[in-house]
Amino acid sequence: MEITAASDPVKQFSIFIQNRVGRLFDLVALFTAHNVHIIAMTILDTTDTAIDRLVVDDPDRARELLAVNNFAFSESDVVAVEFSDESQLKHILGAFVAVEVSIHYTYSFLMRPEGKCALIFSCEDNDIASSSLNSRGFKTLTQRDIAR
Repeated sequence: MEITAASDPVKQFSIFIQNRVGRLFDLVALFTAHNVHIIAMTILDTTDTAIDRLVVDDPDRARELLAVNNFAFSESDVVAVEFSDESQLKHILGAFVAVEVSIHYTYSFLMRPEGKCALIFSCEDNDIASSSLNSRGFKTLTQRDIAR
């Protein structure tokens, strides 16, 4: 049985942390100490709190660690697409336009094997976006693809 992005979506954690020195360090150190690898990350800074959006290789363990250590968080599915170089960005975005799916935000992976590029997309319809990307020859990643 083939695992598809729809059946094994990439999980994103939005972690709400106090906007103070060292709090991001605490979060990263917690994951590092428990062998949870951060695959992609972006931070939205607000006045009192920051929203750290993360994709990790072990979402079950991350969820447990966040809950036990009293980090407020939410979880959502995102679209992750892998590609060979930046010249393909126009075609990736064209896949969203073709099916009229709005993108809420995007951010990149920290690293992918074999020098590949990859982006995380939060969009209004993951299934339609993934289908459009796949039909244009792009690989949408599953959670299993990013597990170590």
